[in-house]
This record gives sequence, structure tokens and C-alpha cells, in this order.
Amino acid sequence: MALPTQIESEFAGLRAGARFLRAASAEQKNAALNEIATRLQAAEAELLQANAEDLARLAPDALPSFRDRLTITSARLKGMLESLRQIATLPDPVGEIVEERTLANGLKTRRVRSPLGVIFMVFESRPNVALEAFSLAFKAGNSIGLRGGRDSARTVAVLYRVMREALVHKGFPASSFYGMTDYDRAHVTSILRRKDLVDIAVPRGSEKLIQFFEETAVMPIIKNDRGLCHAYVADDADLDMAAAIVDNGKTQRPGVCNSLETTLVHEAVAKAFIEKLVERTGSKSLQFRADDRSLALLKAALSPRHQAHVTKATPADWDTEYLDLILNVRVVRSLEEAIEHIEQHGSRHSETIITSSQEKARKFQNDVDAAAVYWNASTRFTDGFELGLGGELGISTQKLHVRGPVGLKELTTPRWIIDGTGQTRV
Repeated sequence: MALPTQIESEFAGLRAGARFLRAASAEQKNAALNEIATRLQAAEAELLQANAEDLARLAPDALPSFRDRLTITSARLKGMLESLRQIATLPDPVGEIVEERTLANGLKTRRVRSPLGVIFMVFESRPNVALEAFSLAFKAGNSIGLRGGRDSARTVAVLYRVMREALVHKGFPASSFYGMTDYDRAHVTSILRRKDLVDIAVPRGSEKLIQFFEETAVMPIIKNDRGLCHAYVADDADLDMAAAIVDNGKTQRPGVCNSLETTLVHEAVAKAFIEKLVERTGSKSLQFRADDRSLALLKAALSPRHQAHVTKATPADWDTEYLDLILNVRVVRSLEEAIEHIEQHGSRHSETIITSSQEKARKFQNDVDAAAVYWNASTRFTDGFELGLGGELGISTQKLHVRGPVGLKELTTPRWIIDGTGQTRV
């Protein structure tokens, strides 16, 4: 299917924008990012009104976690602006020398970080992703086309307009960035089949969206897969610490990919840990899906009026990303059994162990195949902003090019720059 003329033109413009950005200085890019922050701060009332209109259009039965992902508040806008300004202060990766040497024949070689080019990203629900993805791609010298979900159409329309106006004001071509406001899904299919228009495609959303990109895109993709995250509570864990970490990982913001879905607990401390977890989360309406052993312990720990909060886990539950206040619980006999469970059911995103033993922690971190593996900390820190990257384009669960939070350096690739004095190959 041919693209509409306007969309074709915009994506062709991104290619020219990418060429401009390759040569832009860090000072120019930082000034543009700060200008966007200033203008968005001034547009707060308009942005919040647009967001309220998007929220009002949601179906009454929309999941609370979905509504939460869509919501922009003054506090969240403040965080978005802080991310923009933080990215402006970070070192520009473009031009960084990764490696250099002089060969025996006198050739001077350097591997230098360079932009990826034109990025096309489809995201769902969370309008703050538009700003975060743009700012990282832009600072790393890439042009980017963004296509959000229809649910956030009014909110992102304000973001797109303000971003483009700020870029033009600071001397950048409007084609440095394009925000799609046509939500015909057929256009996404057409774009993913045009490697003349796009260098890298990025899906950030549901498992269904990621599968669609994998099956459709003719250019490389950076895959931000689902987050089936686990916590393992070892037999020597500080149980107060463990309860706090599991509580934070599950309930602080359940609708995001780095939230916990399953807790594995060693049988030696299962009863005491479950009692502490129930006590800590009692007021949060947390639902449990439990194996046989933890089912009995949870039933004993829950008050009579909360007995309905726990049910027996089905085989499918261990592979479900709830993005809601639902937590799987399983009692295991050993660290090895916990690792085996994660190997079978994990999504290679983020996992954590709570233990007082460095030996156990290092075994867990070495054996578990995930983008981020923690010792005595919440999986909620798998976030570009939290890890000092200023933000993230997503959390990559793939193994080639980039793994984990996709920050500035991850949006570049080293290429060879070679200086000679007339050398020819024999």
C-alpha cells in the first residue's frame, strides 16, 4: 500500500534531517532541548487539558494500569522536563573515539561513535515516551518519526507541535522530527517495508506489537520486549528488606515493564516472608496467584475478608505479564530451582535476588540470562533516567547491538575513520 503523499514527504524529510543532525554540535542540540523544556513548561495548561480529554475518551472498563500509563500530571510533566534538561547536560556520544591505533603501514585508524540515522518508533499509551524517545534520538544525532496510540492522540499532538516549533526556532530543520497524527495502521505496515526511508525500527508496547514488527520490518529493529520480572528471596535474606523490595517492585507502579510479576521464595523462609509481605501490602488490594505450597501460606496469612485475594496459579500465570496488582508466588527448594524457573518463564528483562550471601548473588547474576540482574534492589531501577542515562528509548531484551536501557550511546554505532599518507595494499 502506497503511503499518503504527506507521510511519504515527512519520512523523506527525515533522511535530510538526519544528515543535518550528523553535523550538529552538542551546543546546538543542547540549546534545542532546553528550548523545548521551556516551551513545554509554558504550555502546561494546554497539555494537561489535552490529556484530560484523552482520559475522558477512555472506555469505562479500561484497566487502571492503562489509565495510569496514559495520565500526565503536573508532577509527571516536571519529571519529563527534568529528563529533557538532564539529557542536555550529558556528554554527546557522537564523535567519541571508542578505539584508535596506528598500523605498521602508517594508517591511523579510529572507531568513532556515529548516529544510527533515521529511527521509526511506534509506542502505545504513554505520551511521555514521545518526548523521551525524541530527546535521546536527537541528542545522539538521529532524526526520528514517532507514532503513538490513538488513545493519546490529543496529548501527543501538543507535544509534537511544541517540539517542532522549538527546533525551528533554534535553527534546526522541521524534518529533524516527525510525529504521526494519522492512525491508520496500514501506514505503519508500509513504513516498515521501506528501508529507503527508515534505518532502525523500534516497537515499544505489547507483545503483539513486537511480534508484528518482527514479522513485518525489513530493517533492523531494537526490540523492547515484555517484562516478566522475578524476585528470588533466598534462605538467608533479610526478610524486611525482601518484603520492601517485592512491595516496591510490584505495587509502586504495576503498569510498567520493570515491575515484578513473580516472587520465588526459598522454603526455609517462605512462611515468615509471606507473613511480612501480606502485612506490608495489606492495604493495597494486591491479588496473588500461588502454587500449592504458597497458597496454603497465603491463606493462613490473609485475613478472612481477604481470602478471595489469593487463587491457585494456572500454568499460564507463570508466563503472564499482568501490568496490574497481581503477583505470582512460588515456593522453591533451592537457588538452582529459582534460576531454572526464571530460565523457563522469564522474558530476559530484569531479575533480582535478595540474599546476604555475595556468593549466591554472583551465581544468580552470572547464571540468569537477563538485561539487568540485581542483588538486594528493586527491579524498578531498570530505567534509563534512574540509571543516569537521562531517559531511554526503551528496555532492549535482545542481544545484538544493545541490551537493557537504550540511552544515548546505544543510539549510536562505531564506524571506522582511517587516515593515510598514500598507502596502497600489496
